[in-house]
Amino acid sequence: MDKRYFTIGMAGHIDHGKTSLTKALTNVDTDRLKEEKERQISIELGFAPLYEDQEIQISVIDVPGHERFIRQMIAGVAGIDLVVLVVAADEGVMPQTREHLDILKFLGVKNGIIAITKIDRVDEEFTELVKDEILEELAGSVFEDSPFVLVDSLSKKGIEEMKELIIHTLKEREMRDAKGAFRLPIDQVFTVKGQGTVVRGTVYEGSVEEGQVLTIMPKGLEVKARQLQVHHKPAQKAYAGQRTAINLSNVSKEDLERGDVLVSSEHFNVTKTLDVAIRVVEDLDHLVKQRMPVKLHIGTAEVMGRIVFFDRNELKEENGEILCQLRLEEEILTKRGDRFILRRPSPQETIGGGWVIDPRGNKYRFGNQTIDELEKKRVGSPKERITAALYEAKSLPLNELIKRTALDEETLTEFLEDSEFVLYNGKEYTLQMLINSIEEDIYDRLQEFHLEYSMKTGVNKAVLLQNMVKRFPKTLLDFVVENGISNGVFIRKEQFVSLASFVPHVPKSWQKRTENMLEDLRKDGRKVRYYKEYFAASGIPDSLEPDLRRYLEDQGLVVHLDEQFAYHGEVFNDAVSKLRSGTGGEFEVGDAKDILDLSRKYMIPFLERLDSKGLTKRVENKRVWK
Repeated sequence: MDKRYFTIGMAGHIDHGKTSLTKALTNVDTDRLKEEKERQISIELGFAPLYEDQEIQISVIDVPGHERFIRQMIAGVAGIDLVVLVVAADEGVMPQTREHLDILKFLGVKNGIIAITKIDRVDEEFTELVKDEILEELAGSVFEDSPFVLVDSLSKKGIEEMKELIIHTLKEREMRDAKGAFRLPIDQVFTVKGQGTVVRGTVYEGSVEEGQVLTIMPKGLEVKARQLQVHHKPAQKAYAGQRTAINLSNVSKEDLERGDVLVSSEHFNVTKTLDVAIRVVEDLDHLVKQRMPVKLHIGTAEVMGRIVFFDRNELKEENGEILCQLRLEEEILTKRGDRFILRRPSPQETIGGGWVIDPRGNKYRFGNQTIDELEKKRVGSPKERITAALYEAKSLPLNELIKRTALDEETLTEFLEDSEFVLYNGKEYTLQMLINSIEEDIYDRLQEFHLEYSMKTGVNKAVLLQNMVKRFPKTLLDFVVENGISNGVFIRKEQFVSLASFVPHVPKSWQKRTENMLEDLRKDGRKVRYYKEYFAASGIPDSLEPDLRRYLEDQGLVVHLDEQFAYHGEVFNDAVSKLRSGTGGEFEVGDAKDILDLSRKYMIPFLERLDSKGLTKRVENKRVWK
């Protein structure tokens, strides 16, 4: 059984005991900063290992409770698998408790445990009143059936019960997708003396291993994972659900910031325009107006933008999902299904949250027609969901498609029989439109190459595909090339690929001079001048000579004896025929000199060329015809 990795988050109002509870559960004080110690409040995210056995590993994130640090709170809980909502027995539900609950709801966190802390400060009757207040607050939410645990972090009452409940709950859960492309939204950037730049975050999906080449998005910086750490211990690999620190090469701390995303693939979308579905909080204090500035919190990023409605000009109260668009001031990296929070920049308040319908939003007209189109995108037919998943990832095996489309295998297999979907390599699915697009791109590249280098056989396959590997899986590119060869679009000669319709040729402007040069070479027979002299005599420039030499050799019009001498193809073939007919199965150098009337400066290169062409084999002082 594969090991599973989870991260839980502590959420709740300031001074309700989140950090103390974390310390009681893990023996780690997550308040690291001097200012945190002095003020006795959490400012930055805190992390600690909670539990590990052969089945699972659990980490804890302690998020700040103060309203001034709501950004850090959102960045922390965005990657969690379970939340512990902390409410102090002596204070009950407070404003930040409610705001944290809204944020958790909008981010799609469904698994929760309610921890009533500081129970030694109040009597049992008061604790029951606090519990009733929490139940009333949770009514109708995804947390209304969440279990309660009464704890006191100083006396350790309920701590073991709490820990066992967390472990039991997570052992019943599936972990995040560790097989897809790696994605880690960065929430901390720092330097370690002698090591360089280190980033930290929760692995959202996929896995990463030491030495792997990665990309910082949306900046597009290529880096290498020099070293990995999980809870201050070296690790060869880190998986979805784990808190991970990665030492990066080729980048400085100043180049990075919280909100950047570390990925293993460029298949993720970098965008400034998102089609989204949002819900708003129940007690908005102010109207949300058309094109109003908003602050988007997605992953660990915080970006300013504007909200654009297509069916209204303002919003005060709404129970259902609202289909609209976010137009951002900066690019972010995201994908369909990603959750986010929207906040008003001034006065500061959480407006609502939602999920990304399409990260590649366009500009639309105001009106119901746009809402209808967005609704189709939101619901997404099975075929549309398959198409969207393959368009984003370029190719996926069946098990990945099941996860990404949330379709059962039977339904998925039925739709994959459509001609729009192609199975290749016996295990990967892709879109016919992508195959056509890649083939067209390769066709254009080859056509452009042939126009510029008309004498070359084709392009080295690795060179042809090198710029496309960043956008498409190599297996898919290889398939498209082989498929094009099978369909007679391309041909391959050794490692070189060309258009099937292409015939190598000398550029028209140099054809006459080339013909003259060949004729001079033919007339000189077997006693030729230095090969370079023929180019010079015909007025062929040095820049053209290497390609023309290669072309004439490839076409059999010229045979190089060595770097200095070459024979016209006809002359070489005649010499071979004459020597073969004048000798038996074998001959010596002297025999060849007599038959061909050649001096040593021609004779030795000629015979060595016979050997390299596989026409003869040298055995001591003789040569044997093959």
